[in-house]
Amino acid sequence: MNQLIERLRIHPYDLPLRRAWGSARGGFDRRRGWLLEISAGGLHGFGDCAPLPAAGTETTDAAWNALCRLQTCVAGRTPDNCLMEMSDALAATPATRFALDCALCDLNSRRLDLPLRRWLADRAEDQVPVNAMLGPLERITPADLQMACEAGFKVLKIKVGLDDPSTELVRLTDLAGRLPPGIALRLDANGAWSPDAARRWIDGLAGLPIESIEEPLQDPDPDRLAALQEGADFPLARDESLPAWSEHFDPSALGVRRIVLKPAVIGGLVRSRLIAEHALVTGIQVVVTSLVESAAGLWPTAQLAAAIGGPIPHGLATAGWLAEDLGPAPQPSGGWIHLPRTAGSGFAPHV
Repeated sequence: MNQLIERLRIHPYDLPLRRAWGSARGGFDRRRGWLLEISAGGLHGFGDCAPLPAAGTETTDAAWNALCRLQTCVAGRTPDNCLMEMSDALAATPATRFALDCALCDLNSRRLDLPLRRWLADRAEDQVPVNAMLGPLERITPADLQMACEAGFKVLKIKVGLDDPSTELVRLTDLAGRLPPGIALRLDANGAWSPDAARRWIDGLAGLPIESIEEPLQDPDPDRLAALQEGADFPLARDESLPAWSEHFDPSALGVRRIVLKPAVIGGLVRSRLIAEHALVTGIQVVVTSLVESAAGLWPTAQLAAAIGGPIPHGLATAGWLAEDLGPAPQPSGGWIHLPRTAGSGFAPHV
């Protein structure tokens, strides 16, 4: 029986990072947001609302206003229909929609005694490969590379586009020369470069173990990206420049070979899975990435990655950036996140 939602609770949080997170679009040293808890029939589902406007979500004020509206109208609805009924009201607040979607998916999968990934996809995998997130290029040391390699990561992600391109290219070439065989670098420029600078970078990376470059252009024009992609031996990817959610979204028209999905920006797990399925059918690679959320957001995002599947490492090894968390978070082992076989997302709040 599909029990009616009894209540929605909102728990604010403020979590410090171990070190500041930086990119060409700005940085932060804390993650602030709200833990959502939806209760029905003695079960509880959790979601994380942690807006980050620089990544494409709503502002904190907009999220809070949307959460307050939710709290007054969610009770009495069924978990199966709640998101659909509230979808129009949450169209401009994707981080809030993500939190509600995660909480409802968590609740529904617990009700059916299924791991969340198998509620999303019958043939979901039990583990997902992940990349190491090393941070801005200028702060990375050879010791950081060694530590990540010894931890079993095969792909190391580095933020670029924060300094003079020529200086960064020299620094990256030096670091790449220190990598053991079989290790590749995933670069994220966060829209830092002009077309000419991006072309010089791609040409300068010849012979280096580059896995991909995310968001190389300030102006992500599909034709310019396609021209860059044609001259690159590795995938270019679009992330924050992806068009807003639409049922008519066409991944093959983006000019790149890969898309990066942040469910908190897209507005939920189910939407993200639909986009991923459409992209894979058209031959576009898919990577799922967190927004450095709390454990309440990272668990369902990892479950989504397992539902999508595939061999490409996802950007989910971010729990270690938080000095505090809302509960135990997914921890990578040997470059993989192993997911529990228990019902729900895997998140359990600290008492």
